[in-house]
Amino acid sequence: MKLTLKIWRQKDRNDKGKIETYPIDNVSEHMSFLEMMDVLNEQLISEGKEPVAFDHDCREGICGMCSMFINGEAHGPDRGVTTCQLHMRKFNDGDTIYVEPFRAKGFPVIKDLVVDRSAFDRIQHAGGFVSVNTSGNTQDANAIPIPKNDADKAFDAATCIGCGACVATCKNASAMLFVSAKVSQFALLPQGKVEAQQRVLNMVEQMDKEGFGNCTNTGACEVECPKGISLENIARMNREFLKAAVTAE
Repeated sequence: MKLTLKIWRQKDRNDKGKIETYPIDNVSEHMSFLEMMDVLNEQLISEGKEPVAFDHDCREGICGMCSMFINGEAHGPDRGVTTCQLHMRKFNDGDTIYVEPFRAKGFPVIKDLVVDRSAFDRIQHAGGFVSVNTSGNTQDANAIPIPKNDADKAFDAATCIGCGACVATCKNASAMLFVSAKVSQFALLPQGKVEAQQRVLNMVEQMDKEGFGNCTNTGACEVECPKGISLENIARMNREFLKAAVTAE
């Protein structure tokens, strides 16, 4: 395959940045998108040019680091996959492909296609955990019966990898799908109910501090989410937040 890549290049946070054009040839349809980017970088290095900076780690759809906005879609033209799982067979010979970083106030660009997603870490630190007293004998994991339906929903919410596709695809740059998934995975379980009220208040407050927008229920986040996190989690978080806010008063 012969392709034309139009890629966002930005030296650092303060650089204005611009789209640059790179022709690339001999791309196999069996390559992943990141493997294709590797080939491009090898080509650029051989030409004495600066390679394109992009984030990646596991390349197995687990870490969520490979966040790219490809032809106007978070993670590209496929569903249920991250960028590293997107294959070049989704494109045609001669295509022009636009590659940009995720764009949001809460995700400032570090360099080229790499964005700072530490805002998600700070939201998680604000309340996405369960405090457990481990002194003495710890309680057996199966000691508290949990209805299967609740356990399944909690596990579904816990599959969120924090890639940020929900933010990138939302017209408001809302992080509510991510935050609601982290709230729900605990709110559905008895172990998480002890700190439930303070958790949702703290996490929503931190989300607002980070500059993410609000949810207007367009549903784009669920469509682009590589793990298929449901909008039901946002509704659950809203209920949890309202209950906590009323109780706190």
